[in-house]
Amino acid sequence: MNKPVKERREKTVGYVQFKPEFGDVNKNLDTAEELIRSAPDADLLVLPELATTGYEFMDRDEVEKYAEPFNSGPTAKRIAKLARELKTTIIIGFPEKDARHNRIFNTAVLITPDGMAHAYRKIHLFDREKELFDKAHNQPPVIVTPAGRIGLMICFDWLFPETARLLALSGAEIIAHPSNLILRYCQKAMFSRSVENGVFSITANRIGREDRVGRSLTFTGLSQIMSPRGDILVAAPEDQDHVGLATIDLNLADEKMITPHNHRLNDRRVDLYRPLIST
Repeated sequence: MNKPVKERREKTVGYVQFKPEFGDVNKNLDTAEELIRSAPDADLLVLPELATTGYEFMDRDEVEKYAEPFNSGPTAKRIAKLARELKTTIIIGFPEKDARHNRIFNTAVLITPDGMAHAYRKIHLFDREKELFDKAHNQPPVIVTPAGRIGLMICFDWLFPETARLLALSGAEIIAHPSNLILRYCQKAMFSRSVENGVFSITANRIGREDRVGRSLTFTGLSQIMSPRGDILVAAPEDQDHVGLATIDLNLADEKMITPHNHRLNDRRVDLYRPLIST
């Protein structure tokens, strides 16, 4: 008997790549809005990590100067207005101030077309981020949206396959990956994160260079959308603003069989993996 053919679940998803100007939140939000508006038919758009501020803060006091609440600050309010107007789920990174507990996080906020805001606070801090931000302790979330089930991780989280695996086990169909990548092999690693978990991934990187705190950082661009089969569906250049869109079928992310006898998740030998969580 032939298997019934599933109805396609098509969504138009994309990334927004650009160069934030350090410390100019209003200008960066203006740039982000202009680029977002260039893709009015997108169901999902992912913007870079710390897209509102730039990356290379002098110290924690400077981060605090720009940090804002995740759901009631100027970034969330402006992005929520855009999400409602365009009927698009939008994800953007910024420094978050948790005033109640006096903590600062490197955060990505996901806002759905109905204006609901969901935050993910980065759990794997890179280099000087350990001096600037607090490490979060909540498991990365999977959020049900009109664009699909979206899992969130930020930049350096890519190095830890456990992050993407947790998202896949929680039902993610798409991994949204706001980034400020400087290592030139990071984008290539998303091939493995997508294929081993059978998910789409959207890496939204930034471009440009920042010369602060006595060093120069060059960001690598090359934002991309990867399929569960490891195909790059669209990719950005290294050094230009770019909005990349792809139409995807979410059914591909729900199909975890590799052969008639092999399932990506069910074939894991969890009985042998105890050392992974005991060391």
